[in-house]
Amino acid sequence: VQLQASGGGLVQAGGSMRLSCVASGRSFSFKSMGYYRQAPGKERELVARITDGGIITYADSVKGRFVISRDGAENTIYLQMDSLKPEDTGVYYCKVMFNAWNSKWGQGTLVTVSS
Repeated sequence: VQLQASGGGLVQAGGSMRLSCVASGRSFSFKSMGYYRQAPGKERELVARITDGGIITYADSVKGRFVISRDGAENTIYLQMDSLKPEDTGVYYCKVMFNAWNSKWGQGTLVTVSS
């Protein structure tokens, strides 16, 4: 399974950006897909996650501003990010959890929010 992430770049504070992550390859099932981010000097943290059953989890810092969605037919997830803040700056990683023991990370994509 390959994860192809797209989106990212530079945006001004208050702006919007959409990230997408496509999982391709052999047929697979997953427990969840989601986005994590890592800001400079900080640990990687969960941003948003959606399970195979459609249960969504957001970090408190992005609730009300970010929306994660999934196109199941295309094994694609989207992260719509609105009202971006400078503290949202970081490298965003897509992750798929196949089960409790196996997961895969996509390549990171840099999001920079200027003040």
